[in-house]
Amino acid sequence: MNADSARGVDRRRVLGWGGLTAAGLVAGTPLTGARAEPADDRVPPDTRPGGAYDRYVAKLAAEGRFSGVVMLAHRGRTVLSRSYGMADRERGVRNHEGTAFSLSSAGKPFVAVAILQLAQQGRLKLYDTVGTHLTGFTEDVAGQVTIHHLLSGTSGLSNPDVDVARVFQSREEVQEYNEQWARQAKLVAPPGTPTDHVGAEIAIPALIVQAVTGMTYWDYVQENIFRRCGMTGTGFFTRPQWLSDEHIAHPYMTLADGSVVDAVRNLDKSSANPHTPGVNPGRAFIDAPGDGGFATAPDLVRFAQALGDGTVLNRAYAALFTGAKIPHPPQTGGLRAATADASFGAYGLPVHIVNGQWVYDRAGGNPGVAASWSICPDIGWVGVVLANYDAVPLQEILERQMQAVLGRS
Repeated sequence: MNADSARGVDRRRVLGWGGLTAAGLVAGTPLTGARAEPADDRVPPDTRPGGAYDRYVAKLAAEGRFSGVVMLAHRGRTVLSRSYGMADRERGVRNHEGTAFSLSSAGKPFVAVAILQLAQQGRLKLYDTVGTHLTGFTEDVAGQVTIHHLLSGTSGLSNPDVDVARVFQSREEVQEYNEQWARQAKLVAPPGTPTDHVGAEIAIPALIVQAVTGMTYWDYVQENIFRRCGMTGTGFFTRPQWLSDEHIAHPYMTLADGSVVDAVRNLDKSSANPHTPGVNPGRAFIDAPGDGGFATAPDLVRFAQALGDGTVLNRAYAALFTGAKIPHPPQTGGLRAATADASFGAYGLPVHIVNGQWVYDRAGGNPGVAASWSICPDIGWVGVVLANYDAVPLQEILERQMQAVLGRS
């Protein structure tokens, strides 16, 4: 991608997410790396209220296959915002635009942003090894695995087993468990070897953020990312907040007998999904450092805006965050990889070329949880899908979203 060279041009007319919005976003410049071409201000009909994408999601909701929020924004302006289903069935609370949903893995890129903020400030280097900042790791991990390896998914580390049945009772317990868990990661391939969804690659950078700043990961990200971006409905909420705060959606999880339960109110129940056997997201008192969190759809649009206008990272480091690092073979590297022209790993998220356009996205899933945010920087689109029901066909929704944004049927 080429650097932005459109100096002197009205920022609202340069490719990016600039412009005022009904959601309260501020004007911005394009993310470094977006091609400096004349702005494309077309809004495809399929993205508008009543368009093909809107009708498709409404049909899913009517069939009981979608509960949550979808949002499309173009250059910072909301084009489509729809909410369906219940955030809390027991209390009769409906999902709405201000509902915060669990992000699961869709929250993992925030640790990369935190690391790059510290690199931008000169407080660490991307070539620093694990042992530069942390103790307690095996000698080969401490001396050979770098921050770059961790963020790019090329650490060569194993994925330690997780105690999915454990019910955590405090932030301190979660912190202690995850520190010990991360230190169990072993080097099973030479650093630089691509890995596949290794949790330690998220947990260790979060520990480095804590070691460098003296703050918990949760507090650092809340202060330096969420607050800076104006993400007022987003946070690392605890289980007591999940139970009491009406603006946080509860996850509705399918059991082996086909029944559906509120996961956070039924900690003794577990998922029957073969991809998450025995898991219940409510058992976490708070999401592990580097992972998860909760966000509203407008807040994720604000994050995209802040990423593009230099609020959260300067232009060079924003480009580094989303820049393609390693190629992904077909069928891997993200939900859209199968239909992408090319897919790559970046820092904590997959990036794709789809129909000649760059797409940055991150999805996450857990029992009763489906989340995704997507950025098309060349044409100024942001798409968000947040859901709290197992039956949601997230991959299919994302394909329909991209078809609508690109104006393809």
